[in-house]
Amino acid sequence: MQLIDGAYQFDGGISPETLVKSYGCPLYVYESSKIKSQYDRLIKAFDVKNIKVNYATKALNNIEILKLMRQLGAGLDTVSIQEVKLGLKAGFKPEDIIYTPNCVSLEEISLAAEKKVKINIDNLSILEQFAHSFPSYPVCIRINPHIMGGGHSKISVGHIDSKFGISYHQLPHVLRLVDMYKIPIEGVHMHTGSDILDIDVFLQGAEILFEVAGHFPNLKYIDFGSGFKVPYKDGDIETDIEELGEKISFRFNEFCKKRNQNLTIMFEPGKFLVSQSGTFLVSANVVKQTTSTVFVGVDSGLNHLIRPMLYDAYHRIENVSKVSGRKRIYTVVGYICETDTFGVNRQLHEVAEGDILAFYNAGAYCFTMSSNYNSRYRPAEVLIHEGKDYLIRRRETFDDLFQTQLSTSLFE
Repeated sequence: MQLIDGAYQFDGGISPETLVKSYGCPLYVYESSKIKSQYDRLIKAFDVKNIKVNYATKALNNIEILKLMRQLGAGLDTVSIQEVKLGLKAGFKPEDIIYTPNCVSLEEISLAAEKKVKINIDNLSILEQFAHSFPSYPVCIRINPHIMGGGHSKISVGHIDSKFGISYHQLPHVLRLVDMYKIPIEGVHMHTGSDILDIDVFLQGAEILFEVAGHFPNLKYIDFGSGFKVPYKDGDIETDIEELGEKISFRFNEFCKKRNQNLTIMFEPGKFLVSQSGTFLVSANVVKQTTSTVFVGVDSGLNHLIRPMLYDAYHRIENVSKVSGRKRIYTVVGYICETDTFGVNRQLHEVAEGDILAFYNAGAYCFTMSSNYNSRYRPAEVLIHEGKDYLIRRRETFDDLFQTQLSTSLFE
């Protein structure tokens, strides 16, 4: 959404007020044009013969978004059997889905294998058990490179104390298992974290992954994960994807030439593809002056957008009902019975009750992390595609809160 000719507009000139009038509030809105431009930018950044982008389903898993990704040419990165099933339902071929679970049972991994998707294993014990159950099934190995990467400790997943991946120091053990059980290794993988600023983190991890890959002569792909940072505010730092593409491509091509193989380079972006496509629209319920703070209380909370509370994440906030006039300083808070603060000391055009506020960068890890806390309904989702708006998830109702609950005669 942009400010054009004195009014906030989505693609096609659609105003936030029009969408709220049609679909209610709060409301998640996604623009397909931004997703496409980010996908194209990523593909163009890498000068390699074979590249595959596997979209991280967990970032935004609405099935219409998944169908859009499939149409663009992406595969899927999945972390649960449910996401695997979503991908298949969205029309992805099993070979275009990679399943990268963590701390799940062999039973769940077996269900994914029955679907014939790519399997990425990050545990020595599971690797051995899986080889017993599926002796000829090709697998990918997730390596922990022992690199601290990520914009927050909770989204740094490649460091030495992380639960993710097999330590690269345990490679001799991996090789023994591979030799003992004749495990076909088709790929090696790493993911160090999210919101990584320094491309040297990727390059450092890449060298470790190339070293590991050298032990497996029958590889088909090398998966470098993701973690590309996007800007959340004016002047914010973002991953220089073009510079990264140039440097990784050079090393990857060099590696392939040395092996005399045309391997596929893989990435699994989520936030990079969908974060900037999303806008979350809320309505101001109250403007409350205390002794030192002016609060704007909105019709949402951590049940809809938990990132500011969980990760101290910054989301730009604008009063889209006002484009001029004086600005005041507000702390924007939610309606949940917790301290659910979206933003402190934000300069907004003077807010009146009923004004619509917009949270930017609401496409990734926002709706997918929502809940029914305080018995609140989850919001609707709208996709704007080629200048038209489409409802892709209806707003929940009171009946939805009881869909899985069972009534008994115990207390009647």
